[in-house]
Amino acid sequence: MRARSPLDYDVSVTADKRRRARSRGMSGAFETSSKTCDWPDCQHKGEYRAPYSPSQLNEFRWFCLDHVREYNSAWNFFADFSDEDLEAHWQKARVWERPTWRLGQAPKAPAGTQPHAEGRSWARWGLSDPFEVLGDNATQNPGTPANGERPRRRISREEQRALDTLGLPHQIETRREVRAQYRLLVKELHPDMNGGENPEPLRLERVLRAWQILKKSRIFPD
Repeated sequence: MRARSPLDYDVSVTADKRRRARSRGMSGAFETSSKTCDWPDCQHKGEYRAPYSPSQLNEFRWFCLDHVREYNSAWNFFADFSDEDLEAHWQKARVWERPTWRLGQAPKAPAGTQPHAEGRSWARWGLSDPFEVLGDNATQNPGTPANGERPRRRISREEQRALDTLGLPHQIETRREVRAQYRLLVKELHPDMNGGENPEPLRLERVLRAWQILKKSRIFPD
């Protein structure tokens, strides 16, 4: 048999459709299934799955081809919905199941936030949060809190240690205050201010390093 050149490959749309059809089949059957059809008194192989109910879409019944067609033809997603449930479902579907509010009303969001997206939207992309880093409101825009208070800043561990080294509280607001404290400590520890001797060389080194971290930090507005 003649070896096929890797360049001899049909890239047309029609050829691609044929390849996909061969790889997955067109019927939706699970040919490796070992289940028996769930239809009463049917002993055929259950190769086709169908949702168990509208409230159990991730649980399946297995049928042969004839009975999955019959099951699907009678399927009614809204069969057990009350009038109120049906109305609520349509109201959500009209806005793609995202929260809305009338112009002039407060946003429907966690207290103190002005959202631009629903909580846990990262889960829609298949992401998980086993260490609870993202949380329910990871995609909420903190914005300006309703009570007028400023949102809490996110300060890294490195920035926290730098502030501790300079003896400053984590709530400090401006880089100007940090610079003033840094200069005060440098004057206290620098050899030129101590007769040419450095009383605490390691502490001076830590102060210099802390200032380099906070000088480039984005937690300060100035």
